[in-house]
Amino acid sequence: MKKTNYDYSKLKGKIRELGFTQQDFAEALGITNQTLLLRFNNKRPFRQDEIDKAMTLFKEPLENIHLYFFTKKVQKNRTI
Repeated sequence: MKKTNYDYSKLKGKIRELGFTQQDFAEALGITNQTLLLRFNNKRPFRQDEIDKAMTLFKEPLENIHLYFFTKKVQKNRTI
């Protein structure tokens, strides 16, 4: 079974938009910066409690979770 990779570019953009560093965001979620990087690199999934905390920080409705956490990476076509 192939692992799904998610695109966290909107999540990273929202973090910057709110003036957080990645370190600040990690601390707000209660995880280390190293753990956050593992999540961003699709090595470890975000936990439900982390997603909930993030959406609370963002003051976003839960209906928008998919924008930040569940957008699948699209493979770029290569032309020769």
